[in-house]
Amino acid sequence: MSAQQAGLGRASVLLASGTMVSRVLGFVKTAVLAAAIGQSASRAADSFALANQLPNNIYALIAGGLLSAVLVPQIVRAATQDDDGGQRFINKIVTLGTIVFAAVGLVGTLLAPLLVRIYAQQAGSTGQGGYTSDAIALATAFAYWCLPQIFFYAMYSLLSEVLNARQVFGPFTWAPVINNVVAIAGLVVFMVLFGGSAENSVVDVWTPGRITVLAGTASLGVLAQAGFLLLFWRRAGLSFRPDFRWRGVGLGATGKAAGWLFGMVLVTQLAGLVQSRVASEGSGTGASNAVLANSWLLFMLPHGIVAVSIATAYFTRMSGHASRGDLRAVRTDLSQSLRTIGMFMVFATVAMCVVAYPFASFFESTFTGASQMAQVILGFMPGLVLFSVLFVVQRVFFALHDQRTPFFMQIVQSGIFVVGTLISSAVVPDELIAVAIAVTTSIAGSAQTIVALVLVKRRLGGIDGRWVLRRYLQFAFFSLVAGAVGLVVVTGLGGFTPDGFAHSGRIAGILTVVVAGLVMAVVYLGLLALIRLPELTDLTAPVIRRVRPLAARLLRR
Repeated sequence: MSAQQAGLGRASVLLASGTMVSRVLGFVKTAVLAAAIGQSASRAADSFALANQLPNNIYALIAGGLLSAVLVPQIVRAATQDDDGGQRFINKIVTLGTIVFAAVGLVGTLLAPLLVRIYAQQAGSTGQGGYTSDAIALATAFAYWCLPQIFFYAMYSLLSEVLNARQVFGPFTWAPVINNVVAIAGLVVFMVLFGGSAENSVVDVWTPGRITVLAGTASLGVLAQAGFLLLFWRRAGLSFRPDFRWRGVGLGATGKAAGWLFGMVLVTQLAGLVQSRVASEGSGTGASNAVLANSWLLFMLPHGIVAVSIATAYFTRMSGHASRGDLRAVRTDLSQSLRTIGMFMVFATVAMCVVAYPFASFFESTFTGASQMAQVILGFMPGLVLFSVLFVVQRVFFALHDQRTPFFMQIVQSGIFVVGTLISSAVVPDELIAVAIAVTTSIAGSAQTIVALVLVKRRLGGIDGRWVLRRYLQFAFFSLVAGAVGLVVVTGLGGFTPDGFAHSGRIAGILTVVVAGLVMAVVYLGLLALIRLPELTDLTAPVIRRVRPLAARLLRR
């Protein structure tokens, strides 16, 4: 194994460890939130889900694509070409970003009533098919507290991308841990003061105190997440002085690249707007915005822990190879990252399908509610592998300073998604609309990834397709074997019956998931180790090298 591969392995493990802790705490936070205000058929939960999603939507429009895809290549280029190592460029970018993000955060907060009405479908005269007027009023009150998160999220992303470009990878994955700890503490305080879902799922009990504690602590957590990164600024060899002279350091090139990314994010958000309004039709009757958001969180759990961590570590390397015009090295990076990510994501897809029902019982107190959520999870899961593949392929284009191609790739996904969602709205009952949206998401995302693979293959002159496909077939076979064993475990623990152990309580549900997950992981990793898979060896070698001396010292004692 080369020194570069070892470095990537260490970076990936560091990123994955922070992301894993953060995702697990995010999972706990979501479960505590469901215990506090409910989930399926809870109008209060749907109102908060809508309001708390708004800052993410606005942040994505103003900064998401730019910060995640444009700045790393630009900062790497400035670090290698500028006489100050890119410090001046960073000062100007951070100054400009702070001003723009603060202004947008203020305007967004003032527009809270308008934004809520744009994203929420109004209920009919019967009170069904959307948000009631009281639910919209509650969502608006939540939004006033949540929308300042626009500024905090944007600053977190800006600072983290600067640190990533300087090879300081850890802080941005560990900062969300602080966010989740603060948010969980806030939810515990909320439940101590105001009770659980039985008291808080209906709209008319919500007082200003309830609203302030729930939404205010959610925003406080995001503030802490952004502030945490400032502690690592000097470790990256950086200092900061506000610089308002924005001409002459390449901001024009950054703006041009961001234009295509803004278009891509805008298309995505328009599709998200359609999703939010259509999903609102199920509010109060079954799975709606809250269930969709929490099911998506579970979908993102393996993606965020594995795919994002590995792709982030490879992205800086890809950017360096691309800046030197070494497309062969970029192709090698892509092949390695796809095989490494596939090793985890194929297994995660099968495993999550097996444990979907007991997993959902951790969020729901009834088998009916758990079934509704599990069906949404199962609708999302077929698209997981290709979703993670797309994440890597997009970063190849970003490393090549090509934001135009991903824009047209996004047009494909959003077009299919919007058409499918609108058809679902017309033909699917309200109580199943969330499931239909999840299935449509998988279909649209898979189509986008297929197009992306064709385009990146043309751009790089190949992607080692046969080698990658062979590995994925191996992963699929071993995952299905492990999944079959896991299915026996889940069935034995009553994961698919209303009176089974897995649905006797939240603790029983998570125990079922843990037991089945561990059994499947042991079977899967054992099979991979049996064939001595190189991708597994490369990823675990840095950990083994560190653990082996510690184990030897312990044995000598």
